[in-house]
Amino acid sequence: MLADPAADHSLPAMAAAATVSTRHLTRLFRTELHTTPARRVERVRLDRAQQLLLDGHSVTSAAHHSGLGTDETLRRAFARHLGTTPTDYRRRFATTRPPHTPA
Repeated sequence: MLADPAADHSLPAMAAAATVSTRHLTRLFRTELHTTPARRVERVRLDRAQQLLLDGHSVTSAAHHSGLGTDETLRRAFARHLGTTPTDYRRRFATTRPPHTPA
């Protein structure tokens, strides 16, 4: 999940990769991580989107490459978890990081 947040991290796909049932995987997430698989996936994707925004990606690019999909989904995740918009987040925190130089 961390290596490729934009990949298919649906409950059935993760359960198949872990060779457990979806029900058991949900139990494991609750027991070990104190969250649900969907919430964990969203948090990982949000963390990736934050990094992409600070690296200079557009909101659309950050949404796509993080796996959140659309600008609207990204905006909603930012509002729910961070209480701000992606644009305001970048404006506020991008100045504290060195500029990204593309390879």
